[in-house]
Amino acid sequence: MQKFVVDSESKQRLDKYLTSQTNYSRSYILKLLNNNCIFVNDKLPKASMPVKNGDVITLVKELNEEILLEPEKIDLDIVFENENVILVNKPSGLVVHPGNGNKNHTLVNALLYHTKFLSDCNELERPGIVHRIDKDTSGLILIAKNNKAHAILADDFKNKRVKRKYIALVKGVIENNNIIIDAPIGRDGSNRKKMTVTDKNAKKAITHVHVLKRYCSYTLVECELETGRTHQIRVHLAYIGHPVYNDPVYQKESTTSFGQFLHSSEITFQEPITKETLHFKVPLPKEFQEFLNNLD
Repeated sequence: MQKFVVDSESKQRLDKYLTSQTNYSRSYILKLLNNNCIFVNDKLPKASMPVKNGDVITLVKELNEEILLEPEKIDLDIVFENENVILVNKPSGLVVHPGNGNKNHTLVNALLYHTKFLSDCNELERPGIVHRIDKDTSGLILIAKNNKAHAILADDFKNKRVKRKYIALVKGVIENNNIIIDAPIGRDGSNRKKMTVTDKNAKKAITHVHVLKRYCSYTLVECELETGRTHQIRVHLAYIGHPVYNDPVYQKESTTSFGQFLHSSEITFQEPITKETLHFKVPLPKEFQEFLNNLD
């Protein structure tokens, strides 16, 4: 339990005042308020209530463990940040957000430690998260720091105004320089953790594939998403007989802990508030690049 006595006539909203007075993010303060864990003068307040001099604010930290998200000091490779967005170069192996009983050691936990300002219009476990990439996919992921930015970015993703490119190393040699894979993706009926190309309960999925380099038994490709389905690139490349190397789900060979050789390398988007067009590109992870060097 924590207690605060307001000693100024700030007249700030309660949620913003507590954000400025604690190490908690605004999204976490709102969760406490929504779960009746904050009292002002022994009464349940609204987040918009203006605080005044002499108010006694009590924080009772008794959230359900499935709801409570704790900030964690995890190093982040931040490529760009302003008052509206954060662009992170995520390492392979880092889960984007909590789920399935796992509420720690995710990108969200790291973001909560890094900043108090994340959008909170999403699910409780996903503050700031506008889109996602798989745990073992490395590279660029865009984060919203406020609800206005989140809404605009979500609409931009939905309407294909955000352009993303991925680099993948696949098994086998692809003969054609350019391929368009237009195949619907849905949940695998025999394994709910997998996706598959199917006509049953599927959604349209289109991936553009461009060959960058051919090796004896591998091909380095660049993929651009026209749609954003779960595991889309991995499913599509496996579908054409060229699964992503080291993919623990969609290829049959043994894998290492690094995960699939799939990297979100480029993103072009419009800054949601200033409307400036921004483009960023990040290099391959060390493990990925060293493997290519050995192939050479």
